[in-house]
Amino acid sequence: QATLRVDEIHKILRERIEQYNRKVGIENIGRVVQVGDGIARIIGLGEIMSGELVKFAEGTRGIALNLESKNVGIVLMGDGLMIQEGSFVKATGRIAQIPVSEAYLGRVVNALAKPIDGKGEIIASESRLIESPAPSIISRRSVYEPLQT
Repeated sequence: QATLRVDEIHKILRERIEQYNRKVGIENIGRVVQVGDGIARIIGLGEIMSGELVKFAEGTRGIALNLESKNVGIVLMGDGLMIQEGSFVKATGRIAQIPVSEAYLGRVVNALAKPIDGKGEIIASESRLIESPAPSIISRRSVYEPLQT
């Protein structure tokens, strides 16, 4: 019959307490109330920003575009076939951005900036907001070569 001494119990408890990693965080989580035609209606995302990226429980991403008092309209960035009413969605706290690079010139990409031309990945060191103001007319170069369509 094995018994633990008080000093052994004290040592074990001290080790466990020192190893304990208390990580506290706040997440902005909502619930799907309706999904269809590439749009999901979400309740519970009270602090979401317009243009913010969200991630659904099954992995699909979306962009918050229609902020109403009782729900948020999310544009799905994928087929969203596995998203169901009642499933959870989490706000990321990041506004939607797209990678930018000279490496994109001459390449064919999908709406998520992923290459679909079979020429491999595109390396981009910078990204820009999807919704950003255009350069002013004064700062743009004038049209010097017509584009035939």
